Amino acid sequence: MKTATKIPPSTHEFAEVIHRLEAGGSMLPDTPENLMQIIGIYKAYAIPMDFYWRDLLYIAERVFLNPLPFFKYFISQEYLDLPNHYAGDTADLRIWRGQASAHPELLAFMEKGETSKMPKLFHHLMHDRVNMEFAEACMRAMLWHGRDMGMGKFDAYLDSDEYKANADKAIKAYFKGNPLMLGLYKLFPEMFLEQVRQLSYYANLGLFWEIMTAVFLEMSDIYDEGGFKGVPDAMDFLVNGIFAIAGRPIYHNVYIKGECYEIIPKSKGFTWLYEAALPYVEAVFYRTAPFRGTKSYNAQAHQVPREQKDFHYGILYADVFPVGSAGIPPTLLMDDMLHFLPDYLVEYYQKHCRGEDDMLIQLGVTFQRSMYNVTSAVIQALRTALLYPLDDDNPKHLMKNRQFFEMQMDRFKRPEARLRDIQSQDYR
Repeated sequence: MKTATKIPPSTHEFAEVIHRLEAGGSMLPDTPENLMQIIGIYKAYAIPMDFYWRDLLYIAERVFLNPLPFFKYFISQEYLDLPNHYAGDTADLRIWRGQASAHPELLAFMEKGETSKMPKLFHHLMHDRVNMEFAEACMRAMLWHGRDMGMGKFDAYLDSDEYKANADKAIKAYFKGNPLMLGLYKLFPEMFLEQVRQLSYYANLGLFWEIMTAVFLEMSDIYDEGGFKGVPDAMDFLVNGIFAIAGRPIYHNVYIKGECYEIIPKSKGFTWLYEAALPYVEAVFYRTAPFRGTKSYNAQAHQVPREQKDFHYGILYADVFPVGSAGIPPTLLMDDMLHFLPDYLVEYYQKHCRGEDDMLIQLGVTFQRSMYNVTSAVIQALRTALLYPLDDDNPKHLMKNRQFFEMQMDRFKRPEARLRDIQSQDYR
């Protein structure tokens, strides 16, 4: 590596990983098995994600403040047909070469599930469906950690007078002719505003995942065509994608009786990278929260960190085991991905699983590997934006890059971190 000849080797605990990053690689070792696993799981993730982003926008834009949203997961046909802005012939920027409307495999699953064709309500009650609870858990993690992350200006805007005025107009329009709800709004305005703030995070996450759906589906197609030669290729595709779509607007519109109310206008200039992608990685990959009932939030118990910035319960730290929660480890997502695994990944699990029931854990471990690769792409993108090229001739610049990488790796010194585990193919 050029870097090694210009600056001394790192003495960090994860020196091998740091040197790999300095050479343009990923935290995940470059092996054919790792490449196959992460691309296969991206495909399995993208298809339920195609439902997640559509339903998140449906809830934020149409369901809005329905006090009894029993059917919020019963997405309308309009949103199933809603063109993905990054797929199809009408794309703003065509990332995936496939269709812009809902993925065919998603539609087939929604019709029959794992049982048989029956009314949506029965599929819903039997949990023979896409588990939107996982998507909502991710949204709440972003909402809860948003004010502590110091990223972008999205969360701060939710407390502004301008935002409150926009929300007020939409709330009054939504409950026009309903004196009971308008009376409650007058008595408890902050309660209603907090619900609108949450809905703005529904929109935020929906717009983020719309792009990632197209990115992951295209990566799967490229792999099937033999286009990726290694893990760094897959990471570079993500890095290039981050920069290509970094400026995508993040906004929140509500549609009430045919009229559009801009809660967060596009003119505010909030962008995908700073207001959605980076907060998502921080809140969901790193932080989230402990499983309900497993840790006490009582201050005297000292079972969780005092500061939110020290939370370490995301997928990068998860002991992947299906415990039936919507949190992280993402049990419900693992169940969703199980329906859409490509054949080559199913065959791989059959060779290494302790029976069919073990497949859920194995794909969870694969998902963990894949998210370390996504995190590597984010780290490399930040380094590109904030620091110096990897082949810079100035040793001082290379040392700045080194310090940046070491600072990022410091977050994985905790014993719960799985960075050590993913270095081995035996981690299953």
